[in-house]
Amino acid sequence: MKSPFPYSDDNKRYHTWNYYLRHQFGGKVFKVSLNAGFTCPNLDGKKGVGGCTYCSSAGSGDFAGNPETPLHKQFDEIKHQLHQKWPQAQYIAYFQAHTNTYAPLPVLKRCFEEALAYPNVVGLSIATRADCLSPATADYLAQISQKTHLMVELGLQSAFDETGERINRCHSYQDFLKGYRLLTQRGIRVCVHLINGLPGETHEMMLYSARTVAALRPHSVKLHLLHVLKGTQIANELERGDFSLLSLEEYVQIICDQLEVFSPQTVIQRVTGDGKKEDLVGPLWSLKKFVVMNEIDKELLRRNSMQGKEWNNIGTDS
Repeated sequence: MKSPFPYSDDNKRYHTWNYYLRHQFGGKVFKVSLNAGFTCPNLDGKKGVGGCTYCSSAGSGDFAGNPETPLHKQFDEIKHQLHQKWPQAQYIAYFQAHTNTYAPLPVLKRCFEEALAYPNVVGLSIATRADCLSPATADYLAQISQKTHLMVELGLQSAFDETGERINRCHSYQDFLKGYRLLTQRGIRVCVHLINGLPGETHEMMLYSARTVAALRPHSVKLHLLHVLKGTQIANELERGDFSLLSLEEYVQIICDQLEVFSPQTVIQRVTGDGKKEDLVGPLWSLKKFVVMNEIDKELLRRNSMQGKEWNNIGTDS
């Protein structure tokens, strides 16, 4: 059954990343996750130590390559796996691990321009922090965006500064806004990350963060589930009983409420997330990714709802 949602050609009632890529590029496009060996300012002592409490030693790049391996070899290894199934696919080079603008500009240029030269690469996706964007870096990214499909991904996670302090984010919501506007004022596409299930956050707080981001009209968002991984600070907090994990039912309700407040034009790159099975402490139900996605689809259908249903009720913020 075809969805009544306007940006869908299947049963989805939200603006999926796959739908966007097919209509942007006319065929199959994959992200190839890369690890350029960067670090973060809340990891190296500039702003803090230890990194975000939920972050693994791979810096949220658990599916990216080995930083000891040259970028072109990382790219070829991952591309080869995908190419066997989709030989006509095109690729977006995804600088995923840690903070990928936290380096001198010449280093960034060398990495990004090398990746753009790989065969069948049609764009770049760069994961970073909003407080690691200088005007000079933003100007350079604007130049890239004129010649390829560029997406800069900003890890906000929550609009609440008290949550940011608890997870050792080491920047404020106002810092996020400053970096966000450095990019959008230059016409650069931005994807904002939110994490549901962070310690101390209620359903209402998670929905507030979604409404706050929706009002900014980002190009894309990623709505993540908190994955508690072995060896992280947040795993210690969970073991002590400092917070509890979301159930599947709770998560589905939160995601559907959040989808309703985003503009229909905003691309939803994720509605859940991935955690390596061998490293995952919980929630274990998240390992069944397609079950989670199907439950979201079923709940939107049950509500007779879709992305953007509440969009006109939140206003905008320029």
